[in-house]
Amino acid sequence: QVQMVESGGGLVQAGGSLRLSCAASRRTFNAYAMGWFRQAPGKEREFAAGINWSGSSTYYADSVKGRFTISRDNAKNTVYLQMNRLKPEDTAVYYCAAGFKPGSRSVEDYNYWGQGTQVTVSS
Repeated sequence: QVQMVESGGGLVQAGGSLRLSCAASRRTFNAYAMGWFRQAPGKEREFAAGINWSGSSTYYADSVKGRFTISRDNAKNTVYLQMNRLKPEDTAVYYCAAGFKPGSRSVEDYNYWGQGTQVTVSS
């Protein structure tokens, strides 16, 4: 079992930045590919960014490419999502997830999920 806790969400104006963190409980954290997903009210959960076990490969949804950066620190069992040039349409609950298929955009390919952190971007 991998327990994960997200932090770093909040309210920010359009054009601003936030950095989300996801701390995992398990020492085998570096065995998992990690992903960030988001879910806006009334919408399905969607893939935002992913990273492989070592951090050497990253993956992004077209809607965030060039604005968001995913990274990980395996020594700290933590994955990050740096979000720049935020837009109102980025408003959502953001979830980190752990799985074994790097870059997968399917929620079914992730075995463990955090509780989520709210990001609100005002216009």
